Amino acid sequence: MDTRTYDTLVIGSGIAGLTFALKIADRCKVAVVTKKEKVETSTNYAQGGIASVLSPDDSFDLHIQDTLNSGDGLCNPDVVEMVIKNGPNRIHELAEMGVRFQLSQQNSVPFDLAREGGHSRSRIVHSQDMTGREVERVLVSMAENHPNISIFENHIAIDLIVECHLLKRGLRTTQRQERCWGAYVLDIEGNRILTCLARDTLLCTGGAGKVYVYTSNPDVATGDGVAMAYRAGAEIANMEFVQFHPTCLYHPHAKNFLISEAVRGEGGRLIDKRGHDFMAKYHPLKDLACRDVVARAIDTEIKQSGDDCVYVDISHRDADFLRRRFPGIHEKCLSLGIDITRDSIPVVPAAHYICGGVRTDKYGRTSIQHLYALGESACTGLHGANRLASNSLLEALVFAHNAAADINSRPSAPTEKVSFPEVPPLEMPLNANDSEMVLIAYNWDIIRRLMWNYVGIVRKDSRLRLAQNHLAQIQREINEHYPNISLNSDLIELRNLATVAELIVNCALERHESRGLHFNIDHPQKDDDRWQRDTTMRLD
Repeated sequence: MDTRTYDTLVIGSGIAGLTFALKIADRCKVAVVTKKEKVETSTNYAQGGIASVLSPDDSFDLHIQDTLNSGDGLCNPDVVEMVIKNGPNRIHELAEMGVRFQLSQQNSVPFDLAREGGHSRSRIVHSQDMTGREVERVLVSMAENHPNISIFENHIAIDLIVECHLLKRGLRTTQRQERCWGAYVLDIEGNRILTCLARDTLLCTGGAGKVYVYTSNPDVATGDGVAMAYRAGAEIANMEFVQFHPTCLYHPHAKNFLISEAVRGEGGRLIDKRGHDFMAKYHPLKDLACRDVVARAIDTEIKQSGDDCVYVDISHRDADFLRRRFPGIHEKCLSLGIDITRDSIPVVPAAHYICGGVRTDKYGRTSIQHLYALGESACTGLHGANRLASNSLLEALVFAHNAAADINSRPSAPTEKVSFPEVPPLEMPLNANDSEMVLIAYNWDIIRRLMWNYVGIVRKDSRLRLAQNHLAQIQREINEHYPNISLNSDLIELRNLATVAELIVNCALERHESRGLHFNIDHPQKDDDRWQRDTTMRLD
């Protein structure tokens, strides 16, 4: 059996995981497991930037109120205040690390600040339109050069190792409370299963956008952290709140490419095929309304007109400004024959962000001892029923700081002196007959189309129940065949995807109202008396 021991196991290599790892690595031995290359993360694809109060005409109270308004009654006010008041320090910390944010031409403001939907002030610090890539560049470089951080690329976590599972298998343990001891991990290239034991385990595997046909997320976003935590017995919350980004590039040769909300922040207008703008019909803020409003408006316009898409038009702005402000978007569109300085950009909504996840406290601690969750894998109370634009990277930074502070506050002891429990190897076939591999491709496609058609931007009870029934059948097939198929990353992701899809559907069926990102035409009104609370799920 190949067993490794660490102080801390970090599953995921985005902004949350690497920030956390760097903050504890001076006193801890850290393993960072990532299922593809270390830069293949949702962070790397984040275009817009990081929201924070950094100008004299802004205030914490304004940012807090914007966040609460977006969250539609489900944000935790204490968490919102904590995150936003910590924002400036975390931004300056990144700048000191070497992140090259766009600088301001004004003496009173250090950084160039953009504005996005739902924000009452310009407060988005950015690196042109490739902020995530720039942040990831710096964090990866620092992590690679730290002697106490080991990064394992092409390694995918299979399941968490938790106390209750060990007890069920008849193994003696000394713990009386549910606790996580690490994870079983598949070395994809080496074709072997590793038992990775750790005193603390951090889930930061990103989102689950691949559960839908159309998504802005990278291929790695299959909800692994949420699914593993749910199977381990952790509490999951608010999975019905799936944010659809209003403006994903609509082109047969484009995949997962966003047209950043910052384009509308700089004056871009949403128009239909005939050139008519339409957002005034839906919200007083027009093109700068919150994402759930804009996504539903576009969905309505497409369904009523029968058109394939709508358009973002910013061609009225100066061409040099557009090339300078949006170099990535300009270059990508130009490669597809769209010149944003002259042409309107075709767009459709796409699954973008899961506001729910593994429920945590303000330190990122889950309901299982020594298991933390950060970033899009977590439900911290910041986003509520709808995430405010560019609050996600801010949340990752602040909670990574808090989780690291929690671990650093404990007395340290050498890993070799830790009394790890007896953990058996995970018995799964690695070279079995692959005649059942067709199950993976077929069910992967069925899940994504089922979720898009039945559990999308606008929902209905009957469609949700149909989706629930179909998913239950798929789960039975997976559970029946899972032990007999060669273990590989596709099978692990399918299993996780099916679990996340079920959680989204079950949470959506439980909430009998429309709030934030969850809009159900059978329950079109918001019901604060009964439903101003989280929707929670936990595996018995």
